[in-house]
Amino acid sequence: MPSKVESTQVSSSRTEVPTLTSTTETTIVNVEGAEFYNPPRGDVRLVAISDLNGVYGSTEYDPEVDKAISLLSFWQPDMVVCGGDMVAGQNPTLSEEQLKAMWTAFDQHVAAPLRQANIPYGFTIGNHDASGAQNLSGVFLFERERTIAANYWNKPTHDPGIEFVDRYDFPFYYSFKFNDIFFLVWDGSSAKIPQDKLDWVEQALESPEAQSAKLKIVLGHLPLYAIAAGRNQSGEVMANADQLREMLERHQVHTYISGHHHAYYPAHKGELQLLHLGVLGSGPRLFIDSKLPAQKALTVIDINFASPEPTTYTTYDMKTMELIELEKLPRFIPGHNGMVLRRDLEMKDLTSSEQALCEHSLSVDLCRA
Repeated sequence: MPSKVESTQVSSSRTEVPTLTSTTETTIVNVEGAEFYNPPRGDVRLVAISDLNGVYGSTEYDPEVDKAISLLSFWQPDMVVCGGDMVAGQNPTLSEEQLKAMWTAFDQHVAAPLRQANIPYGFTIGNHDASGAQNLSGVFLFERERTIAANYWNKPTHDPGIEFVDRYDFPFYYSFKFNDIFFLVWDGSSAKIPQDKLDWVEQALESPEAQSAKLKIVLGHLPLYAIAAGRNQSGEVMANADQLREMLERHQVHTYISGHHHAYYPAHKGELQLLHLGVLGSGPRLFIDSKLPAQKALTVIDINFASPEPTTYTTYDMKTMELIELEKLPRFIPGHNGMVLRRDLEMKDLTSSEQALCEHSLSVDLCRA
């Protein structure tokens, strides 16, 4: 395990990647009979999880979900953030009783332990939680699931423990602040965000609370750009991704955190960092055009406000607890709506053959990061 320590100190492409040495305050720790790495702590520590659900209607969770929650006492995060899909809905045959039972199970496995540990929980709604898909008349196809999800989260005993800035349309659209970090959550459970909601996003990112924050992070379930096989198509990413990215860049958002593609990939496009979270529940996926094995993953985010690149990721294969090494991930991923670069690289770092490969898969315009 010590041989993998260096890979966890991930820098953006604009900062030299630091290297850990034997004098760095890090530890190989024995937990539950296994030794694994504890990264150096930042000013703020987040544990990021996503896609916890099993098959439709399931009230059971894979062992990795319970393992992640049980290990929080080891990582001691200041907050847990989730990229969505906390339950296993999005099926019209599920009864109201089944939908409520899933949220009860989520509460038992995830939310209640967090409340008992006094760990705030910031989350975005996923398509399996309460899909925002609409018919041609603008009616939500899963209105019942959305109502049940909203009722669960607005129950006072289910308070996620965050400091709200704006509960605008909680739990679908809201903002909160934590230790000089401004978080905005939008409903990325389907591909399109209505214009009135985008107007709210713009206003929220211009708020005094956002302007005074040292870091801005946006949470949404669907990623902006495709990274995973089987999800490389419209409807599986946010529509108008370039326009959304440009809007976030204009408001100096540092990172967009997403789930849905069931594959951990730290990337960037333009000035925006893109953290694609791995899956804890069922169905880890392969990267587009890659033969790397699919993995279940959890990411520890350490934030150092004074650093040129404030976010450092330490990501674990949750089956083995080994680190997922940055340099072993694809150098770029050519999704159908645009390529993204691994976060430690720039376009100039790609070889001519890599650039040609991307352009052959997509086009010159789509192969720009």
